[in-house]
Amino acid sequence: MKPGLGTIRALCASLGDPQNRFRAIHVAGTNGKGAVCAMLDACLREAGFRVGRYTSPHLVNLNERFFLDGAPVDDRTLERAAERVEDRIRRKCPAAGSQNPAAGEEVTFFEALTAVAFLLYAEARIDYAVLETGLGGRLDATNVCEPCLCVITRIGLDHCDWLGDTIGKIAAEKSGIIKPGVPIVLGANCDEARAVVERRAREVGAPFFYAPDIASEGDVPPDFALEGKFNRENAVTAIAALRAMEKCGGNRPLRATATHVEAGRPSGARAGRGAECAVRGVGGLGKVYWPGRYQRIGDVIVDGAHNPPAARALAAALDADGVKPKSLVLIAGFCGDKDVGTVLGTLARFVDRGFAVRTNNPRSLSAEETAVKMRAAGIDATSCSSLREALTASRQTPDASRQPPATLVAGSLFLAGEALVELGAYRDGVPRFDPAEKLRR
Repeated sequence: MKPGLGTIRALCASLGDPQNRFRAIHVAGTNGKGAVCAMLDACLREAGFRVGRYTSPHLVNLNERFFLDGAPVDDRTLERAAERVEDRIRRKCPAAGSQNPAAGEEVTFFEALTAVAFLLYAEARIDYAVLETGLGGRLDATNVCEPCLCVITRIGLDHCDWLGDTIGKIAAEKSGIIKPGVPIVLGANCDEARAVVERRAREVGAPFFYAPDIASEGDVPPDFALEGKFNRENAVTAIAALRAMEKCGGNRPLRATATHVEAGRPSGARAGRGAECAVRGVGGLGKVYWPGRYQRIGDVIVDGAHNPPAARALAAALDADGVKPKSLVLIAGFCGDKDVGTVLGTLARFVDRGFAVRTNNPRSLSAEETAVKMRAAGIDATSCSSLREALTASRQTPDASRQPPATLVAGSLFLAGEALVELGAYRDGVPRFDPAEKLRR
């Protein structure tokens, strides 16, 4: 990781600044930002717009990061864009006449993928690109986009080595996506986070909207497709974002009422440019798909909770669903840079016994290292050589007369992706495990 915008700006300039050729909705936050991106994507497409969506990380294969018109881009399209970006990187990515000293610096994995996304969406001539930050906001590679709306979801303590060790410091980094005159929607947050974001909005002259003030859970449709209490909060943020666009959009790209979301249907050369015909309904929220986040597959719950805020959200969802103490088998795997003890301590009250595995990531703890941390949290844990072995073991009970308890797979998004494949629930393309990141040793 290399926070900073100089290199990505030089790379984008060498490609003709594709990030300036579409309307972007820029989404940051500690947890929930990917879900909000998926919801906005679904709602905008339901309204008739062409939409691109860039999120990270991918669970199984790289194509998941680049959605276009509701589906991951195909290998050929992705490769063509990647080859163009790679060509500029090999040429040290100087823009014509550029004196930028950052030109020629090493380009990170995430910077390269972000440039690929910008190029894909510019060439597809989409109406909106929904872009998720990778880390923080102020210095994140996605922050060179030209947004028509910014959204910040719930803020918590994660990536503290990079972003700061307090909610206020992390909120300040996330607030770095706010642009002059561009509306900013903040999802439900603590007072400290709200104060920081609202102050930054005032400083740059950005209209500020607090999601719970302009939307509520009562606005979420009955057929909402995602489970988990935390996803209802994310849905409120997404609905508030659509309403903020209506309130601030001089060209009226979206409109909303208290009971449904309306959006201008494409008309003329480009959708969202003064279109007045409204399409009613929240069908998008009834169709949204965001895998690996409180996803039920038979008697298994798969959730990518990997930090303390996500673990608390997962625990609240389990409580809301009436899951009893000591009723789950936990299959856990973690990356080594996470607050594993706090995550496990939050979930331990639900767990009868556990199995530890290694995740499909170079930063992963070994199965035995995770098992040690599970035991320290009061969980009777056994290390397994594979997720398949752990899933098989989780279905076995000491007493044959007992029904198998439900299984929870948690601790890493990479583990969640592997679980979807193992359980036959992966639907976003070929179940080919692509490297999630590259590390320099």
